[in-house]
Amino acid sequence: MNRRDQIKAILTTIDNVETVGALEKHIKMASSPFLFLRGSAALMYKDFVDQHISLPQALFDIPLTCILGDCHTDNFGFISEEGSHGDTIIFTPNDFDDACIGHGVWDLFRFVTSLYLARHHASEVQMQSDDIKLRQKPLVSSAQVAEGARSFLLTYLQACEDSVNNKLTTQSALSSFDNEHILYKRWQKALQRKAGGAAFKTNSTLAKELDFDALPLAFKDDKQRFKRLEPHVYDQIVETFLPYVDDEILDVVERLSAGTGSHNLTRYYLLVGPKSAKMCEEEFQLCHIVEVKQQRMAAPLNYFTELSPINRLNAAHLTVNCQRKMQRRPDIVLDDVYWQNKHWLVRSRHHARVGCSPEDFMLGKRAALKNGFTQYAASCGHTLALAHMRGDRRSTLFQQAALEIIPRYVDELISAAQNYAIQVQADQELLQLLLRDS
Repeated sequence: MNRRDQIKAILTTIDNVETVGALEKHIKMASSPFLFLRGSAALMYKDFVDQHISLPQALFDIPLTCILGDCHTDNFGFISEEGSHGDTIIFTPNDFDDACIGHGVWDLFRFVTSLYLARHHASEVQMQSDDIKLRQKPLVSSAQVAEGARSFLLTYLQACEDSVNNKLTTQSALSSFDNEHILYKRWQKALQRKAGGAAFKTNSTLAKELDFDALPLAFKDDKQRFKRLEPHVYDQIVETFLPYVDDEILDVVERLSAGTGSHNLTRYYLLVGPKSAKMCEEEFQLCHIVEVKQQRMAAPLNYFTELSPINRLNAAHLTVNCQRKMQRRPDIVLDDVYWQNKHWLVRSRHHARVGCSPEDFMLGKRAALKNGFTQYAASCGHTLALAHMRGDRRSTLFQQAALEIIPRYVDELISAAQNYAIQVQADQELLQLLLRDS
């Protein structure tokens, strides 16, 4: 099967459609190699199983652990721990939809690949922008990307070493940044958005989604983001999911066009809070949003089926299981539900969620001229190591093996990821042709 047909087969199978282009997701993926990577995790694992990606076998001798499965730059950011009402803001992996028991090197490889593609994406955004200031910002160089990739891996290893030497524990986290760090401003933004923060009532996830111009308190009337439900569907959702939340369900909508990899999966937003908040705007701070999301098989498990018995759990239960292990303080609402012959993930939406787009760490003087990009990559390496290490909280066997094996292959890992980034760019162009011919 040629590459074009392979892409077509994987996208139609994974996304459960008859033709490429049947989903807005495919249009989004075709617009950028970086977005193609985000939406095609299964293709990468197919390339691993077919040995189209060649990495030293020793890297796969490191003990299995909980992995993200879809590890790329957009899946790291700031969140409020314990879900909506946590009072601590940390920088951490923030997406566990493809989490499973797997090889840690998969996450390392995929992240480094995403660094190269993120630079390409930021460059394209810059060139296509009408904003003169954005167009004049310096761009991180290709050499700096390689340097950042190395910093990512070496900081990952340093965290493993610190764990072995009892300088880090499973309760460690990145929770503060000095004002010279590239993530400082985004950390401050997250602090302002947390419950009780200065921007909580205006810029938190909760505040952005609600309509304060009318009571009872409800989600905005935004046809691009939300779909109002038929009464019988609304009532079914309330009846089914009320036992899993910590208060009343005040409103329900279907969330439209969210994400890239999971763009086509049904999801609902539940506005949860005390009954009194429904008719009192001042009590909205007692509310939070709970997401109910249809879950599908983690990307690696489409091709690697015998890694661990734990991976036999249904898709939603496996996500819950891995997220609970990989997070220091998991979301307060985090569960799985079987409904309408499908598995659904139920979890809190973070009030203070602040992500990092490629433009945030690839463009600007701080990123390109003041070591900011390397700071960002190193922060991701540190917090990914913490997430991997929490897969086994009884020992440091994973960390010891990583320290013994990975240093010998840092150059090969970076080179392979750089080559795969070139392959992803070619794949994105093939997807454009598929869409044109469909």
